[in-house]
This record gives sequence, C-alpha cells and structure tokens, in this order.
Amino acid sequence: MLCVVVLLPAAALAQRRLVIVDEDALEPADSGEIAMLALLQSPGAQVLGITIVTGDGWRDEAVQRTLRMLELTHHADVPLAAGAVFPLVRTQDETMLAAQSYGRPVWLGAWGGTTGKPDHGPSDVPPLPEGTPALKPIDEDAAHFLVRQVRAHPGDITIYAAGPLTNIALAIAIEPRFAEMTKGIVIMGSSLNPQTDDPEFANSPRSEFNFWFDPEAAHNVLRARWPRIDVTTVDVSLKTKLTDDLVAELSRSSASAAQYVAKYSKSRDYQWDEIAALAWLDPSLITKTRDVYMDVDVSHGASYGHTLTWDEAHRPSRDLPLVHAQLDLDVSRFRKLFVELMTRGAPAR
Repeated sequence: MLCVVVLLPAAALAQRRLVIVDEDALEPADSGEIAMLALLQSPGAQVLGITIVTGDGWRDEAVQRTLRMLELTHHADVPLAAGAVFPLVRTQDETMLAAQSYGRPVWLGAWGGTTGKPDHGPSDVPPLPEGTPALKPIDEDAAHFLVRQVRAHPGDITIYAAGPLTNIALAIAIEPRFAEMTKGIVIMGSSLNPQTDDPEFANSPRSEFNFWFDPEAAHNVLRARWPRIDVTTVDVSLKTKLTDDLVAELSRSSASAAQYVAKYSKSRDYQWDEIAALAWLDPSLITKTRDVYMDVDVSHGASYGHTLTWDEAHRPSRDLPLVHAQLDLDVSRFRKLFVELMTRGAPAR
C-alpha cells in the first residue's frame, strides 16, 4: 500500500497537460492575473512557466504584480520571464497622431487606459497594494524561454497567450519552427460580431485590444504553422463578468487563491482571459464556435489592428490559418469550474 501511495502523485503529474502562460496585467487580481491563477490551480495542467508582455499595463509593473501573486497563492516555484516592453511596429506617438484622423480608441492599455494619459513610464513601478515581491524573474527573456521549453518538449506544450502577441512573434522569429513544434496555441484576441451596446465594440465591432496593440505580432503569429489555433473572441468574452456575488462566494473560502481574488480584485469587468483559460481546461464549456480563416489588418489605416476573417469560399489565395473562434459558452458551468479552481488548494508539482 505504501508503494501505491507514493507513486500516485508521480503518475498524476505525468498526465498533466503542459502549458506556458503568456500574459499582460494591469491590476492585482485583474483578468490576466486571475486567468494565470486558474491554470496554476488546475490539477490537470502543468504550467512550465509564465512570460509577461506589455499590454493593459507596462511589462515591468506586470512582472512585479505577477511575482507577488505567485507568492501570495503558493505558486512561487513557477519561473517567470520578462518579455517585450513595446510592440513590434506600432508606437504610442503614431497611435496618438492617427487618433486625430480616425478617433481615439476607448482603451489604450499601458499608453493611457481610457484617458489617453499614461499613469507612469515603462520602467516605473508604483507601490503595489498587494506588497512588493521577494521573488525575482529568471535571467532569461520571454522569447528565448519559450523557444527553450518547446525544444525540450516537442509536440507537448500548448501556448496560452492572453495579451498582445509580441513575445510569441519574437519566439517565432528566433525559431521559425516554433509554432509547429507545439501542441497548439490558445489566444485571447479577435472580434467578429459582438452583440452588445458597449460602445467600445458596438462602434468598432472588429477591434479587439490584444490584436490592436501589436497588429504585426498578431499577423505573424496567425500565419505560423500551429497544429491548432483556438481563439477566445470578444463575442464570447462579453457573456460573463466577475460579479460581486462571485467575489463574495470566494471570500468565504480559506484557499489562498480565493482570498487573493476576494481581497485585491477591484474591477467587475468581463472575464476575458479566464474564459480562454477555462475553455482550454474544459473545451465543453464552449457551446458555439465558428471555423474561420483569420488575419489582422496591418495597413496602418483607419482599421489598423482590426480582425479580418473569411469563410472557405471567399478567403484570399494566400496561406491563412483555420481558426476555431469561440462565440458562446455555458455560463453556469463556467462559473462553477471557476469557483472550484479558486477554492482548491495549490496542486503538488
């Protein structure tokens, strides 16, 4: 009996699906931080590492926030690599100049949120309400970490990318076979035809922040030869929010993950990244998908960064990926799994 007890954890570890998490973050316990935590909490996933990119917030601040999240939730053994500070081509100055002709986007992320005025510069880290981490990032940049891990586990790693795709594009530039050496990629990005009166999407239904912030990166990533591409669209992201009721339910748990979310979450926004994470853990949560050929507008005009899609009959002759675009989900089952993950103890590694 003793032998069986000792061997079971090792067998369970061997069955875990391998994933590398590429994320951005703006606040403690925001959508990005909570999605990372959901994957870390899952007994069926083995997070090989986290890579951070500028997006909703600057990279350096997001690095510190994520390191502190790992400490507070007992996941301090997971390596974190800092990635890109700026997009491949798009600049803040160019974006503000274009806004004079085409209008300013509702959300500018690190470049100024909803106001157009950044809170601080890219290398500044303000005092964190959750505390300053003692943990440090590893001494390796995100792109090289991604390449090294995929080379070490060919065909076994899923890339979960829920921020701008700069880090992933840089990994592909370093290793042209990077995409085909993975098991596939899960992307929080794109927008097809969201049914909403939210002005950010009602007025510009093909615009989504992650693709918009670094269009060339998204274009390059989508063109790579992935075994599979699953995309969590704005359309499905608008189906559920982090509500006061959900946070109250988590506050009644003593689990460190639940307490982190209950104590530090301020926004009651859509659960963008959590949907992407939980749908990878349990694909049956998604109740409606559409297979489309997808690209990103890189023309630097009024629709720069917008999602482009075609069906089989109308797609361009150039090589384009077939993307599994998520459009709807079972909200009650999603919330049930979300609470289960946040209220369990950290899995053994």
